[in-house]
Amino acid sequence: IDLTADGTTSNADVDSAGSSQKEDDSNFSLITWNIDGLDLGNLKDRARGICTYLALYNPDVVFLQEVVPPHLSLLQMKAGSYTIIPGNLDDYFTVIMLKKSRVKLLKHEIIPFPTTAMKRNLLVVHVSISGIELCLMTSHLESTKNHSKERIKQLQIVLNKMQKESESSTVIFGGDTNLRDSEVTKLGDFPENVTDVWEFLGKPQHCRYTWDTQANSNLNAAYKCKMRFDRVYLRPAVEGGHFIPRSMDLIGLEKLDCGRFPSDHWGILCNFDVIL
Repeated sequence: IDLTADGTTSNADVDSAGSSQKEDDSNFSLITWNIDGLDLGNLKDRARGICTYLALYNPDVVFLQEVVPPHLSLLQMKAGSYTIIPGNLDDYFTVIMLKKSRVKLLKHEIIPFPTTAMKRNLLVVHVSISGIELCLMTSHLESTKNHSKERIKQLQIVLNKMQKESESSTVIFGGDTNLRDSEVTKLGDFPENVTDVWEFLGKPQHCRYTWDTQANSNLNAAYKCKMRFDRVYLRPAVEGGHFIPRSMDLIGLEKLDCGRFPSDHWGILCNFDVIL
């Protein structure tokens, strides 16, 4: 599937919004979104819809899950103002995108989940923004109810990695965790220095459910189910610059012209105040 064909007719370049805007050092924005590349229906329309949202919000950082190779080609063509780092290159995988004008890539690593049955891993990118060190992580934790034990194991790997990072770095994880609240309870003590950003913001109901088969018709699911699968975690730096969560909103809530939503998941747009 070539999503880049007839690109001339589409004006949804991810670069369109951001090039003329002055960077605001006091704000940091990120989007995390499972874009459902495994659903081949209307893939081209939906992929372009995703690009339109990225152009509209012009975030500093993007975490994507369920990216397929045709998506990657489209992003490379349309998002020239971003550095694009994939967590793999075949089947489906995660991607981190960094706005070149604002975010300087230092290094990246891919941490495998040793017992995954679904080729899942943890993509870790070290960057600096306005001279502040930041460690960014994304993952797509093991899917479905039956793989709860493996998912909790993977969450533990993520949390351990977040805690191990240098205290001078702020660590932000965002991704499709597939978590049920009961599984987080099962984990026992959540690390004291890691914050669930949605909870930190007072559990705002408007952005609670990121996977909602009642409001989102993409799956045509006979069952109605609402889950908070997509989550953002923050481990603050001990000293130096700080990132304080300011707001969280869902994106991708409008149907495209093809009559479907960009994904079966809503995306999360998260804004932080940066204290230098």
